[in-house]
Amino acid sequence: MRHGDTINNLGRKAAHRKALLRNLALSLIQHKRLITTLAKAKALRRFIEPLLTRAKRDTLHNRRVLFGYFQNKEAIKELFSTIAPAIADRPGGYTRVLKLGPRHGDGAEMALIELVDFNPHLAGESLSRTKGRRRKK
Repeated sequence: MRHGDTINNLGRKAAHRKALLRNLALSLIQHKRLITTLAKAKALRRFIEPLLTRAKRDTLHNRRVLFGYFQNKEAIKELFSTIAPAIADRPGGYTRVLKLGPRHGDGAEMALIELVDFNPHLAGESLSRTKGRRRKK
């Protein structure tokens, strides 16, 4: 029985899952978006959101804590120099998961996960920009 078991194990042992989420988070920090399966994207969102919240305050303690998760100096520099200033005034919800449909090979549900403030196509607009406006006929 899985009563109260909230973690998505992704069919992996704990060490493998930790390494997978660490690598996905590093790729997300480096590229600002990535395409993966929907289950991995949702697990990554739960993994990285608290870390991005911690990165908003640039202290030595926070840098060391995040280095314990990522163990990559370039990622820490990118996180504190580029990403943290962009999300400084956002109270949460730093990532967006968009469903892409099934993968051709095995039918796995695919998704795009991205950092919200780094989408060049939206540039400050919300996804539902026609909401509340009347369309011209």
